[in-house]
Amino acid sequence: MESELVISGIGVSRDVVAAIVSMAAERVEGVASVGENAIASSLISVFTAKPVSNEPAVESEVEDNKLIVTVRLSVFYGYPFTKLAEDVREAIAASVSSQMGFSVGCVNVCIDNLVFPKE
Repeated sequence: MESELVISGIGVSRDVVAAIVSMAAERVEGVASVGENAIASSLISVFTAKPVSNEPAVESEVEDNKLIVTVRLSVFYGYPFTKLAEDVREAIAASVSSQMGFSVGCVNVCIDNLVFPKE
């Protein structure tokens, strides 16, 4: 996979896209983190048989001169997934548009982890 995306003749690092996407998603109420918390994931894998995911937190590609983004989230328990995903999509599209000036074709939201409040 190339480390740079080209949209409208402008090359942008995938790391830059990932940073913008992550910051936008983490501002949405109900999102615990983008990707899995590395420390928590390591502890879970030590004490359970659950493997740690090797999927990148943010994936991006260009299709028809539009940015396609997939973001993997850990979310707090108690937030409806459909509303949360829609809020994340809107936040990412607005942030990419204002920061980069690019159109977003699609934002795929994957909820990979659920965080429960301490009782």
